Formats: sequence, C-alpha cells, structure tokens
Amino acid sequence: MVMKTRKLLWIILAIALLGVGLYFVLSRAEKAKTDEIGQAQALDITFNKQGELFFIASQKGDTLATIEIEIADNEQSRAQGLMYRKSIPENAGMLFIQDEEDIQSFWMKNTFIPLDMIFANANKNIVTIQTNTTPLQEWSYSSSAPALYVIEVNAGYCAAKGIKTGDTFDYNQ
Repeated sequence: MVMKTRKLLWIILAIALLGVGLYFVLSRAEKAKTDEIGQAQALDITFNKQGELFFIASQKGDTLATIEIEIADNEQSRAQGLMYRKSIPENAGMLFIQDEEDIQSFWMKNTFIPLDMIFANANKNIVTIQTNTTPLQEWSYSSSAPALYVIEVNAGYCAAKGIKTGDTFDYNQ
C-alpha cells in the first residue's frame, strides 16, 4: 500500500511539474507575441503618394470617389502592404498589382488599421469587397472571383462612397 501511495505521489508531482513548465512556455510565447506587436506599433510609416485612383459607378459611369494611392507592384512591396502603419489618410489607400489574375487572399497580420479590401479583375471591374477587416488577424480575406488588383482603403470607405461589386476603377501615376 505504501509503495502504491509513493508511486501515485510521484505521478502527481510529475504532472504538476509538467503543468508548471507548460505554463512558463506558453507565458513566454505570449510575451514574445506581445513584444512583437509593441515593436510594430512603434513604427510610424508615413503615406507616400504615387498616384490617384478613381472609383467609377457601373450604371452611369460617374466618379464615386477619388483617392491618393501608394502602389505595391513587386513582391517586396506587396508583402509589406500596409503592415505596421498606425493610420493612412482618409482619402488614401494602397493599390496592389498582382503578377497574375487569380483568386487573391490577404491577411491582417501586423496590420493595425481596419480596412476595406476591394478585389478587381484585369478589366478593373470590382469582383469582391471585404469590408471592415479585423486588425492583427492571421485568417485570410479572399476574392470570390479571379482578381489582378486589390485596393485597400480605411474600413467603411466603400459604404460611405457607395462603392460596390460591379463598379470599376482607373488610376494614374
């Protein structure tokens, strides 16, 4: 009986030590994630106007809105996107020009600004709008049809300007 009790105590002690060890490992991982977010928040990347973009109503061809844009047209600038920014101007955004027209997916990792993501095909027709994306999340927001262009603007912009699927856009540099 004493032998069984000692064995049981050793098992309980081992489980307790494993639990404490696991707690410290998870705490350290959470601290590292918090530190990463804190470092990212410290960066103050300013907007760099590289052109203008015009949203055009599908029905009448009227200009719905005009924004200043930064252009992400290479692998490095597309990977960076709007990550680590505290804000972008109200009437500004980023135009991503992809290498191929395909289903496009974007995530919000290290992105602190809620965004509307506008996906458009090679003819510059808007095929999908993902509104009010959630900052700092790693799940993907995707187009529902092949897209060559993605435009990111402040969350709520599409609703405020009446931009919808089927509308078009054009831009100049």
